[in-house]
Amino acid sequence: MSSRRIVVAGGGAAGFFAAITCAQAAPDAEVTVLEKGPQFLSKVRISGGGRCNLTHACFEPRELASYYPRGGQALIAPFNTFQAADTVAWFESRGVKLKTEKDGRMFPATNSSQTVIDCLLGQARSAGVKLVLNCGVEAATKRPEGGFDLALSGDAPPSPVTRPPSPVTCDRLLLATGGCRVPALAQLAVELGHTLVPPVPSLFTFHLETPWVRRLAGVSVEAAEVSVPGTGLRERGALLLTHRGLSGPAILRLSAWGARELHGRDYRFPLQVNWLPHLGTEALAAALQSRRDAHPARFVVNVPLAPLTARLWEQLVLAAGIPGDTRWAALSRAGRHALVEQLQRTELPVMGKSLNQDEFVTCGGVRLGEVNFKTMESRLCPGLYFAGELLDMDGLTGGFNFQAAWTTGWLAGQALAQ
Repeated sequence: MSSRRIVVAGGGAAGFFAAITCAQAAPDAEVTVLEKGPQFLSKVRISGGGRCNLTHACFEPRELASYYPRGGQALIAPFNTFQAADTVAWFESRGVKLKTEKDGRMFPATNSSQTVIDCLLGQARSAGVKLVLNCGVEAATKRPEGGFDLALSGDAPPSPVTRPPSPVTCDRLLLATGGCRVPALAQLAVELGHTLVPPVPSLFTFHLETPWVRRLAGVSVEAAEVSVPGTGLRERGALLLTHRGLSGPAILRLSAWGARELHGRDYRFPLQVNWLPHLGTEALAAALQSRRDAHPARFVVNVPLAPLTARLWEQLVLAAGIPGDTRWAALSRAGRHALVEQLQRTELPVMGKSLNQDEFVTCGGVRLGEVNFKTMESRLCPGLYFAGELLDMDGLTGGFNFQAAWTTGWLAGQALAQ
């Protein structure tokens, strides 16, 4: 007879990691994962373009916490207990070798998210975790004597998995239902006394209607600087021009730090781009003068300034008001000034956004002050635990959101096992 029954609502990264950790630490516990959808670990499957960017090579807890626009302070102590190095050790000790890319992102050496999924499914099954698909927790009621009554929803799962009868009872409940963009997923926490910080999207790309930008779809810049005038939002990194506007790490980081402010502007705001942030105004003017001296008879549009591509350079020259048939020798001082301004402060009107499909991250969720981050247990409802994106915390792109899932899942699993 099991000494206690534990239910994990949500079959994603955080829920699985908590269930495995709990079952391995307390073999006598009955641990069940209930997933409302038709498959487990769906976000793991598509992460990183199907390669699964499962953490980041940042092994100092305080530095690691700095990559979280919301929740970083609360994660410092948890990262001192279980951080990226522990994630690497956990997976590699279970046969998943990892590799680090030059930007710090870490992937399975197989370049396949299926490797991570197979590992988590295998560990859960070997630890005796009951895995149930197509079965969500529709309502949860706190029992006066302790524990919870759960009403279940969803269709009966296919054999051989046996759907628990509804309602079910459990001694402890972990909510790991993911981001609260879908209100029903967060309603359980509200019903049990918690407060939700209103969710808004994070990690999104920018829509532009500027024709010359959209014509350059596929062009990338390795290190541009993007900013929103009138705010403190400024990021530097790779920039990708798309058929809808702008994407890439610099845009995703800017959207994460500015999630609430940009939401408040209805995703309509001016964006400034410095295409050559490594050059100051004087250095840039000198570089243009050098080209004027070296290539006086050539057209300005045909002599790009490295590392900008020829296509991008041509469009920037034209956007500066310099005709395509202007030769360097004929480029006036005013023309050079206009080109410097364009290269350092291209202003583009943002007209909307698209979610980054590899991440699906929201900002918002259960208020962090209502959770004990040593155990991930609710401060308001004993026996209730949280892990992952349902909490009001979110990280930048690059494996940080998965790391928060592993860390909070591990802490919750350890506490559930006690």
